[in-house]
Amino acid sequence: MAGLAAAKALSSFFDTVTVLERDALPSAPVARSGTPQARQVHVLLRGGLDALNELLPDFETEVERAGAVRVRVGSQFRLELPGFDPFPRRDLGFDCLNMTRPLLEFVARRRVQRVGNIALNPRCRVTRFLEAPGKDAVAGVRYEREGGQSHELAADLVVDASSRGALTLDLLNRIGAPPPEETEIGIDLRYATAMFEIPPRAPPDWRAVLHRPAPQSGRGGLLIPIENNCWQVHVNHMHGAAVPENVGDFIASVRTLRTQTIYAAIKDAVPIGPIHRFVFPCSIRRRFEVLERFPDRLLPLGDAICRFNPASGQGMSVAAQEAAVLKRLIEARALDAQPLKGLARSFFAAIQGLLDAPWATAESDFIYEKTRGQRPHDFSERMSFNAALQRLASEDAAVHQIMSEVIHLVKPSSALRDPRIVGRVTALMAASA
Repeated sequence: MAGLAAAKALSSFFDTVTVLERDALPSAPVARSGTPQARQVHVLLRGGLDALNELLPDFETEVERAGAVRVRVGSQFRLELPGFDPFPRRDLGFDCLNMTRPLLEFVARRRVQRVGNIALNPRCRVTRFLEAPGKDAVAGVRYEREGGQSHELAADLVVDASSRGALTLDLLNRIGAPPPEETEIGIDLRYATAMFEIPPRAPPDWRAVLHRPAPQSGRGGLLIPIENNCWQVHVNHMHGAAVPENVGDFIASVRTLRTQTIYAAIKDAVPIGPIHRFVFPCSIRRRFEVLERFPDRLLPLGDAICRFNPASGQGMSVAAQEAAVLKRLIEARALDAQPLKGLARSFFAAIQGLLDAPWATAESDFIYEKTRGQRPHDFSERMSFNAALQRLASEDAAVHQIMSEVIHLVKPSSALRDPRIVGRVTALMAASA
């Protein structure tokens, strides 16, 4: 998704945009081998959907026409938080769309393929970024086609949307440049996804459920409606706890959540297909923005910069927003004599505001005793503030709206630092001290 969004962002400024993809690209919305987590629940937050609408006009209409299910945030999405089962439901004025990852990717890829100067080349595995003679810039890539034949492709700009970022790190090592500092938050998240037909007597008062885990259990759940009148249901366990392997164990596991909401919905529903499991060891943030040296004409994007706990559903949305930032940056430089000079440094600086809220969510995983990494020095104060903020949002619809917009990456996290909100939260904290 990061690569597709970036390709469309760049297509207005370059004669040709070439996407090199190691997988075969299916002609239908089905999972492919290069995305082993694609059968898991994926969430496109409102901010990510807005970014895709900016890059691909009317994308929202097209993906809904293809089967995505619209859910009103706040009123149709039942949110279960420790201490709030459920959180008060209100119409917050915006929707999200729910669908499988293969459907989302298929519609985005189909839109990108319609752009005349974008070439999607499947079964091409990039093996190396090629440095320019002075080692201060990238000149292209080396890749292998199916069968092992090696080819080189010159490029004015190379975007690393490969998720791991290994090729960018390899290049920095070869040219003698220091790698970015990495911050890891070890969570050893294990999760499993099952699919069920939505029964005729589905609960009438909600369309989706998010069950956030309590610190003592580290076990959460998510149920969303998707295409073809199905529910996709997800359970996750922090720090290596086992996840179910079959439908019977899956339903039994859901029954042990703090509430019975999801269990009551699926216990008599018809399951579809097997259980799909996945493991996510840690959230990672690479601090490219503080590097003093970084080669021109190279730009890592998406998970290559920051990977978040997938239970929060932020990765695709942040990648789409980064691609939109890239488009605006190049547009602003279009008349410069050297529009690509120093682009990466400007890009790294510009996206830090996008990363603040989702990374703060990743840092909240330090609430679990076994989480590995360097806990922020003000972590206890942050958690106390967040708890009081949730209390205030439960009582005040306006604060609930802003909090939800920040969670959905529609507004920056600074929106919650408005002095009027901070003052009321501080008063709540003092009253409960």
